Amino acid sequence: MAAKKGKSSGFTEDWLPIRSIQNNMIITRDNYKVTGVKITPRNIFILDPGTQSNILIGLRNFYNTIDYEFWLIVADRPVDISVYMSQMQLLLNDTNSPAIRKLIMQDIEKGETFIRNNVVDTEYYFMFKDKDADLLMKRVRSMISGLATCGLTASLISNADLRLVLENFLNGGNTTEFGTVMPV
Repeated sequence: MAAKKGKSSGFTEDWLPIRSIQNNMIITRDNYKVTGVKITPRNIFILDPGTQSNILIGLRNFYNTIDYEFWLIVADRPVDISVYMSQMQLLLNDTNSPAIRKLIMQDIEKGETFIRNNVVDTEYYFMFKDKDADLLMKRVRSMISGLATCGLTASLISNADLRLVLENFLNGGNTTEFGTVMPV
C-alpha cells in the first residue's frame, strides 16, 4: 500500500521558510537573517573612458574582498509618476504662453506613454544571510563603504525593498494587485 501524501497548501506563506520581515531583515524559520544593501543605479557608460575603467577596476577589487556567500539581485519596481502628472496639469492650467503650453503638453504626453507602457525602475541589491545580526550589520557597513570607493552609492535594504524582491521572485517580476476574495 502506498504511503499517503500530505495535503499541499495553496498559500505561498506555507512553503516559504520566512517567519517575518522586520528591522530590514528577512527572518527565516531556522533563525537565519537575510539582509543586504540597495545600490543606487548609475550609468557608467556615459562617463569618460578613464572614469569607466576606474569604476570597473574598483568593482573587481571590491568583489575580490567579499569572502562570504552573497546574491546579486536585479528587481524592477513600477514607477509612479502620478504626482508629477498632476503637477504638470496644474502648470498647464496656469500657463498662457503657447510655447510653454506646448512644452508642458509634450511632457504630459511622454508621461502618459510611460504609464501606458508600465515603465519600471531597475534596482540592484547585494543580499546575504547569517544567524548573527551583528555580523550582518558589519557586512552591510563594509559593503556600503566598498561600493563608495567604486563611485557607487548604496544603503541598507529596507523592509519595503525586501518585500519587492520577494514579490519579483515569486511573481516573475509581475506586480500583483489582488482584491479581497469573498467566499460564496
